Order: sequence, then structure tokens, then C-alpha cells
Amino acid sequence: MAECFWYIKNCDLFNQVASEDIVWLESHSRIRRMKRGEPIYLPSQSADGVLVVASGRVKICHTTPDGKQSIIDFVDAGEVFGELALLDSQQRDEYAETTEKTTLILIPKRELQAIIHKYPRIVLGVTKLIGLRRQKVERRLKNLLFRSNRERVIHLLLELAEKYGEPRPDGVGLKIRLSHQEMAGVIGSTRETVTVVLGQLQSENLIEIARRRIIIKNLKKLAKEVNEPVPRISDGESPVLPPRQLKTASQPLN
Repeated sequence: MAECFWYIKNCDLFNQVASEDIVWLESHSRIRRMKRGEPIYLPSQSADGVLVVASGRVKICHTTPDGKQSIIDFVDAGEVFGELALLDSQQRDEYAETTEKTTLILIPKRELQAIIHKYPRIVLGVTKLIGLRRQKVERRLKNLLFRSNRERVIHLLLELAEKYGEPRPDGVGLKIRLSHQEMAGVIGSTRETVTVVLGQLQSENLIEIARRRIIIKNLKKLAKEVNEPVPRISDGESPVLPPRQLKTASQPLN
């Protein structure tokens, strides 16, 4: 029984929902397995449901007026996105695409609203999620307006360390691989600038870069340079979601 509703039950948003209701919700959901770089939905498409990342990773983006990609957030296994669909939003404001091989579950809006009526506390979870993402966007906007390129890169490394860092004998390794272009998309800079700043940090022995993987060798010094607290690094491993049998959707998730 645990494997039958693992993907949804494992999501923090639904951890208080009874097993029989999870099974009912999942019976109305659709699953899709996607390759790296595939679009999930585009701006102005109908917001007909909330999505759960069963495995892989997704990036949520906006397109700037000059046509550049601005990355708002990364969504990992066990997390949800597209939550604004629950607030009577008719269309998506942003677009989403996979950053690696990814499995998604679309929970239809109508069925999810029925679950919310039964479990009103889910609304608090959705509100918290929206608030955290808005806080992240506001912090990045503040960095864009008031920080140098070096400081923006350091802030991003600290943010990634808190979410994706793992202790190593030589420092803190980041479990996420980002290209210099993707990092530039997060901090509102250019790929060339990010490359230069990362090279400077590496020459100062603050980080080490090998095959797009970054090891932060002196986390405390980086945090001190931008007057931020040292991020807390978890030594636990993320749970691995097991494979499961559910009909694969042939149509796009939009």
C-alpha cells in the first residue's frame, strides 16, 4: 500500500492527508516522464492543476523584456510547483522546464480543491510555499539592485549550499550541477561575468570547480564577506522515491 501513494504522500503538503484520500487523489492524477530540457508549461497556458516532482528537477523561469531567461527557483523531488492554480488563477505567469530526466505528477485542480475542503490546513502549506518563493524573489531583486556581481555569486553559492550542500573532507560539495549560464539566469548577470567571478573565487582557494561541480572550501569566509550567517548544512540523505505503477500521460502537462 505504501508504494501505491508514495509520491503524493511523500510530499510535505499532503503528509496529514489520510491514506484513503491519497489513493483517491492519485487515482485522478496523471504522470509524465520527461527528458532533460523539456518544457512543462508556458506562460498564458491554463493553470489546471498542481504538479509534484516525483524524481528529477525542474526550474521555474520568467522571460525578461530583452528575451533573457530569469530563473526564479529550482524544484526537486518531493516538492510541488504551479501552486497558484489553487488561487483561481486561470493562466500561468511563468514557464517551467526540466533540468534533468524528470517524472512529474499532475494533480487536477478540481480534485485537489475537494481535498482542501476536507483538509483546510493544506491552505496554510500552500500559503507558506508562496510566501517562501516570494521572499526568495525579493531577496534576489535586492541583490540585483544593491550588490556587486561578486556578492551576487557568493549569495547564490550560500543559497545552494543550504539546499544542496553535503559535508566533505575538503569542504561542502553542491549536489546540483548548474551551468554558468544558469547561474547567471538566477542572479541577473551574464555567463561571462559568472565565469570570471567563479575563477576569482577558485584562485583565492574559496571554491573548487571540477566537471561543473562546485566544492565550497571555506563556507565561513564566503558568508562573512557578504555579512550573512553561515548556512546550515544537513548531513542526512534525501529519501529516494521508489518506482511505481501509474498510467503515463501522453498529453502535455499544462
